[in-house]
Amino acid sequence: MDNYSWFNHYPTGVPREINPDNYASILELFEECSTKYGDMVAYENMGTALTFNQLDTLSEHFAAYLQKVVGLQKGDRVAIQMPNLLQYPIAMFGALRAGMTVVNTNPLYTSREMEHQFKDSGAKVLIILANFANNLEKILDKTDISTVIITEIGDMLKGLKGPLVNFVVKKVKKMVPPYHLPDALRFKSVLKAGKKATYDRPSLHGEDIAFLQYTGGTTGVAKGAMLTHRNIIANMEQISGWMIPKLREKEETVITALPLYHIFALTVNCLAMLKIGAKNILITNPRDMKAFIKDLKKYPFTVLTGVNTLFNGLLNQEEFKNVNFASLKIAVGGGMAVQDAVALEWKKVTGTALAEGYGLTETSPVLSCNPIDDSERLGTIGLPLPSTEIKLIDDDDQVVEVGEVGEICARGPQIMKGYWERPDETQKVFLVDWIRTGDMGVIDEDGFIKIVDRKKEMICVSGFNVYPNEVENVVSSHPKVLEVGAIGVPDERSTEVVKVYVVKKDESLEEEELIEFCKENMTGYKVPKYVEFRKELPKSNVGKILRRVLKEEEEAQ
Repeated sequence: MDNYSWFNHYPTGVPREINPDNYASILELFEECSTKYGDMVAYENMGTALTFNQLDTLSEHFAAYLQKVVGLQKGDRVAIQMPNLLQYPIAMFGALRAGMTVVNTNPLYTSREMEHQFKDSGAKVLIILANFANNLEKILDKTDISTVIITEIGDMLKGLKGPLVNFVVKKVKKMVPPYHLPDALRFKSVLKAGKKATYDRPSLHGEDIAFLQYTGGTTGVAKGAMLTHRNIIANMEQISGWMIPKLREKEETVITALPLYHIFALTVNCLAMLKIGAKNILITNPRDMKAFIKDLKKYPFTVLTGVNTLFNGLLNQEEFKNVNFASLKIAVGGGMAVQDAVALEWKKVTGTALAEGYGLTETSPVLSCNPIDDSERLGTIGLPLPSTEIKLIDDDDQVVEVGEVGEICARGPQIMKGYWERPDETQKVFLVDWIRTGDMGVIDEDGFIKIVDRKKEMICVSGFNVYPNEVENVVSSHPKVLEVGAIGVPDERSTEVVKVYVVKKDESLEEEELIEFCKENMTGYKVPKYVEFRKELPKSNVGKILRRVLKEEEEAQ
């Protein structure tokens, strides 16, 4: 850390070091929060609230069921596949309290992707939303899953609302394709059975694996990052320490639009906010922007997390400007680069800076973040979190000078144990005890880090490196552009040239106008040679634009 002077610019009141052993396990943290916050609301979804006491009781029933009825042993894997519903924290905390390892699974996965993750993890139990059970039916017999628990969207909603929501989803909107899983159990029945069983508190330690968090598989086969209880506790302490200047215990309301099965929302929203007794508003379908904005109007929220496309989408809804932002203290963007145009518009509309954070699934996830005291640097990912070291290295693994581009490497208590049953892949990403992120960056004299781009997505134009992030940042600042993705395509004369895929905000936008705009704002070799207009761009489950898919589509032509 001696190479960069970020300590001179550290936010006031933020600790430089945290204790990753403050809690022996997530279970210990959960028990403290349940006692401390009791009748306060922990989660709310679709108008139904779940207090800390209720979550404590229901998750204990679920834990007892896994232990005594299913007969799982400590460390067995339990997969959860659902969007943001009250059932998620009950199942997730229940599995952890039973001493199990949680395998978070994207509900939008195809049967093939599900099969890989379930087989690779060796999951024995799966809690799945009925909407996706038809995909499970196709591959269940190829996995080690012996217990399937099915839930429906309205299962935890109060009164008649629950059955009504389930009826509408199934019969009116026809969102539940037919499936045949005769041995599957119902979530509510499992909770009732668990109530009759006895819960045994397991002995858990920091090095026990809490989550097998699968990477997106953008560089090949998806791998399970082994995140220990200590990893997650460390990052939770780092995040809550970073937010100390603005957050108050028992006073915060956080909007959780990113899915809890994604590591960003899991650690930041679910655990760091749990620690301070925040009320968590779970948004099941943030893509329904009109309904999402209704929720934003309903709650005086203080914290909002998301990705660039989510913030951009909200800003392009006229009704968003009518939301009351008086209570908003912190807005944090992660998962992908926050574009300058989006950050500037966000502050203009909401009055609150959009602080960009950075991390990986393998780092639990947060490594750095902009200060939340409004001293942020636009276009940077801020400073390293407490107890986190970051250095930039060249192709010879030597530390580069300030201002030079290098691969970002990190070290800290939040770094994963390794990849599940893949020692060869684990070895590839570690440089002794430093993890290679695969991201290229620059650190300025004040220690603020700027992501230049993914090492593997760099575009080589006549020997010059062009970073897609920079091109996208410029193109997205054009007032007629809604979204953009940039890739390199083969070229006989210059190895590669830049191609951009653009979703228009204004239908009058023409290719020539956009290229001229780029020429005014970038040097010649960075200017896109090709522009392709699209109605939409391929995105990940959290809204990250997938350049990999654009590249594959281009190569298939």
